[in-house]
Amino acid sequence: MNRTELKKLLTAFRDGGLSTDELLERLQALPFEDIGVARIDHHRELRQGTPEVVLGESKSADQLDAIVAAMTARGRNILVTRLNPEKAKRLQQRHGGDYDPVGRTFTLSGQAPPRPRYGPLLIVCAGTSDLPVAREAAITARMLDLEVEELVDVGVAGIHRLLAESSQLQRAAAIIVVAGMEGALPSVIGGLVAAPVIAVPTSVGYGTAFGGLAALLGMLNSCASGITVVNIDNGFGAAFAAARILRRNDE
Repeated sequence: MNRTELKKLLTAFRDGGLSTDELLERLQALPFEDIGVARIDHHRELRQGTPEVVLGESKSADQLDAIVAAMTARGRNILVTRLNPEKAKRLQQRHGGDYDPVGRTFTLSGQAPPRPRYGPLLIVCAGTSDLPVAREAAITARMLDLEVEELVDVGVAGIHRLLAESSQLQRAAAIIVVAGMEGALPSVIGGLVAAPVIAVPTSVGYGTAFGGLAALLGMLNSCASGITVVNIDNGFGAAFAAARILRRNDE
């Protein structure tokens, strides 16, 4: 339930097109719906502007099937993150939808997708090895109604590749920078642009990268002022943060 749908519902009740019992039936599951394996937060879109997102990792195929079915019944746009191909195949067979094997995301549009209204959000990926995290961010951002541009393989090992795209950097309303190894790229970009920069460390790297900890600490200690840092491999979190920033700026 979003603001537009709620207004239509209340208007129909006011104008006599909906009885009291019908209104109560439509509203009774508005806060949440208990389906046994989960409590679906149908109220989240009304509070935050976006439906609940499902973390697919560690959930069984049966649990995911039940959750997606409940959300589909309400006409919600569905995003499932961290989903392996086997579970994705099960969801596609039962519900349709699209699966991105790189970003490990499943998407299903229950409503006509709105034209992107916010952005542009530029997602910059240091290396091809960081692409799964960048793709998760890009798909999440598009599901959150953002206009997304992508820039891939422009890490500091060949900084001229990034500098050749300076016009794209400058026109971005916000930038997500995804990088592993020592995590230097967000500092470089943070010193070049005025737009908000959200840094995403990845677990890509050798020995002392410590599964992304080196990149995380490097980004947290950036000398470029005002960089926001999310958790290791958290492309979803970066996209959600960007959506909040861009929506607020457009209000």
